[in-house]
Amino acid sequence: MTQRHTLHSTEKGGKIIYRTGQFARKTSVTSRTLRYYDRVGLLSPSARSESGYRLYSDEDVPRLQRILALKYLGFSLDEIRVCLDTGPQLLGDALAQQRAVAEESRRRLDRVIKSIEDAEGLLRAGRSDWESVLGVIEVIAMEQNKDWHKKYFTEEQLAQMEETSSAAYSDEARARLAERGAAWTEEDQRRIDVQWAEVNAELSRLTAEGAAPDGPEAIAWAARYFGLIGQFTAGDPEVEAGLNRWWELHNALPEEERPVQGQIYSPQESEFLEKATAAYRRSQE
Repeated sequence: MTQRHTLHSTEKGGKIIYRTGQFARKTSVTSRTLRYYDRVGLLSPSARSESGYRLYSDEDVPRLQRILALKYLGFSLDEIRVCLDTGPQLLGDALAQQRAVAEESRRRLDRVIKSIEDAEGLLRAGRSDWESVLGVIEVIAMEQNKDWHKKYFTEEQLAQMEETSSAAYSDEARARLAERGAAWTEEDQRRIDVQWAEVNAELSRLTAEGAAPDGPEAIAWAARYFGLIGQFTAGDPEVEAGLNRWWELHNALPEEERPVQGQIYSPQESEFLEKATAAYRRSQE
C-alpha cells in the first residue's frame, strides 16, 4: 500500500479528499492548527461531510504553505490574513515591517555581544570588574525576558490569547496592560503561580472542612483571592471588566482550543467561592 492510499479517505471527481487528521499528516502540521486556522478564517476546508467533518484537498496545500511561510517570517495572524487577501501589493509593506522587527532583534543581540566584549576586554587588561560582568548578566536577562512566554505556549495559543484579549479589553485597557506587561518577568509569573496554587489549596481545605463561607477564615481567604486579581488589574475597573470578559470568551471556546487550562473547581468549591467573595465585599462596604 502506498503512502498516497494511507492518507486519503476518498476521491471525488478525480480529486483526493482528506479528513483533518489525514491532511495534517500530509502537510506536517497538527490537527489543532488546522482547526484553529479554519476558525479564524485563514484556511477553510474545501468542503464538509454530511456529518460536519472538515474535508481538505490538494488544492488547499498552496494556501497552507503560504500561511506557514509568513508565520515562519514572524507575521501575526492579522498580517497573514491581509497578505493572503490582498496579494503582493501589501506583502512588500509587511515584509518591510518584518525587516524592521528583525533589525531590532539584531540590535538587541548586538547589545548583548557588545556587553560581553567589554567585559572580556577588561579581563584581558587585568582589570577584573565585577560590575561589568553583572552588566552582562543584566543585559542578557533583559533580552531573554522579552520572549520567556514562548517557552510555555505555542504560537497558536499565543495568537488565541491575543485574539481573545482584542475582543475582551478596550484599546485603552490593552495599552495599560501592555505597558505593565513589558516589565513582567518569568520570575514574576512563577511567583504568582505559587500564590494561586496556595489560594486554591486553601479553598479546597475550607470547603472540605465545612467552614462557614461568611466566617473570618473565609473572608481572609477572599481577601487573598482578590489581592491576587488586584496584582493583575492594579485596581483598574476597566481592566477588571475586561478580565472577566476574557475568561467568559476563553471558557466558551471548545476545550481543545482553550490556550489556558484554568483551575477547575468542584460544585462545592464554586459555591463556597461565590459566597465567600460576596461576604468579603459586604465586609468592605
